Amino acid sequence: MPSVHQPPLHHEVAAREDRLGLGIGMMALAVLGFTCIDTSAKWLVLAGLPAIQVVFARYAVHFLQALVMFLPREGGDAIRSNAPKRQALRSLFLMGSTVCNFTALQYLPLTVTTTIMFSGPIAVTLLAIPILGERVGIHRLVAVCVGFLGVLVVMQPWGAEFHPAMLLNLLAMTLASLYFIMTRMLAGIESNATSQVWASGLATLVLLPFAWSVWVWPDSVGGYVVLCLVGIFGGTSHIFATYAHRLADASILAPMIYIQIVLAAIASILVFGTWPTVWTLLGGLIIIAAGVYIWHRERERRGPPPPSPATR
Repeated sequence: MPSVHQPPLHHEVAAREDRLGLGIGMMALAVLGFTCIDTSAKWLVLAGLPAIQVVFARYAVHFLQALVMFLPREGGDAIRSNAPKRQALRSLFLMGSTVCNFTALQYLPLTVTTTIMFSGPIAVTLLAIPILGERVGIHRLVAVCVGFLGVLVVMQPWGAEFHPAMLLNLLAMTLASLYFIMTRMLAGIESNATSQVWASGLATLVLLPFAWSVWVWPDSVGGYVVLCLVGIFGGTSHIFATYAHRLADASILAPMIYIQIVLAAIASILVFGTWPTVWTLLGGLIIIAAGVYIWHRERERRGPPPPSPATR
């Protein structure tokens, strides 16, 4: 991998710890939070709120949460970035992924959007070749092809089950993968506080004029509560995931994300009365198998594994 120039750090980055059980527990809570984000977002857009407004609420509440949590403890260091250009690009990739994902949720079942997002590690494997200069052997390339076959099984572009919103979901997955690539590039350069403040703050500023122009006030107390919760879920789950990766190796935590397909199915049934189709389950199994194999190959070569595909 080509070396990436690291600027002098303006503040220290928290050291890693070795607390496996707590790390796994926090990652499980993060995955639960990711499911709650999507469930809340889908509920809000089906209730008539514009998707861009829901995305804004998700980041605005997250931003306030990050400021309250980190400013008293870290002061200005929470805002100052050691690599502002890369941090800004990373934040825009995450915001774009959320916009596409929340828009797709208006038309697609939770299980479909979640399953397509599971192909994120596969896309990261491909994108890491030109961007990070990583070498990918024939085994992982075969796994990538198998994983995209699973995506096709879920989307069924040849059949009546195909919906154009699936293309938005694919774009969301690609942008999320670029976000994870940028996260790799910033590893050891930025603190959790700075990453949280930038990712949520930049999105809040960019989305404010667009959200305000189409703003619709919820018509019930429950709507206001869920509109706030989508941001709380967003902030809390990303903080949990970041701390989990400080407490345990990413190679151990990576497969934890796949419990989200079970959680998404439960939420889809209980909240929306929608059951996953056989094709969604079959495609999901193919994607998960490919992702687990890529994870296994990454562990064998002792390099950084593809990060978890869930990002909201």
